[in-house]
Amino acid sequence: MPALNVEFSDRELEDLRQMAKERGTSMKALVREAAAADIVRHRALKEGAESFRQFFTAHADEFAAAFPEDEPVDKGEGRAV
Repeated sequence: MPALNVEFSDRELEDLRQMAKERGTSMKALVREAAAADIVRHRALKEGAESFRQFFTAHADEFAAAFPEDEPVDKGEGRAV
């Protein structure tokens, strides 16, 4: 499996050691779990943003009617999403 060397400050490293000890796991497992969770979160945010863009685009006229004060002054350039 590919690996990645990560540098931490002395304080961060000590905090990681303490957290791993408190959780009864290794530092390696703790860091891997945190990175994997952030990857999942990042993917979910990207998917959510894309879903919002699609929804907003599909309902742009409804949003424009409901919130006319938020519409661009120059209608000739189209809507930005």
